[in-house]
Amino acid sequence: MFDKIMVPTDGSEFAKKAEEMALSLAEKLEATVVAVHVIDEKLIYPFEVMEEDGKAILSNVQKKGQKMGVKVEEVLIFGNPRHDMKKISEKSGADLVVIASHGRTGLEKIIMGSVAENTLKTLNMPVLLVK
Repeated sequence: MFDKIMVPTDGSEFAKKAEEMALSLAEKLEATVVAVHVIDEKLIYPFEVMEEDGKAILSNVQKKGQKMGVKVEEVLIFGNPRHDMKKISEKSGADLVVIASHGRTGLEKIIMGSVAENTLKTLNMPVLLVK
């Protein structure tokens, strides 16, 4: 049914629920998970800090996948999470996207909520929204 399940993650509690859902589905369907972290070009933190944070977030998904026997591909890119999900999903070969309804708290939560909303509107494949 699904061979590649993409899960965008920012490391938030909401995103961790989406990661767990994607990994669980992949385990049952013998699929691959494509864990994606987008370093937001609009944020003003030093790039090196955001890169290290992104690598740590993806590494955590990889470790969870290894424990479950699920293959995890990691994608760390610099871009616009709100507008790049369609392009990322197409390039990764995903046939399902599992995404959290919201991300981090405060302003970042609003931004991630718009990422989920935009993903739902622009993708031409099934999207599983996790609350």
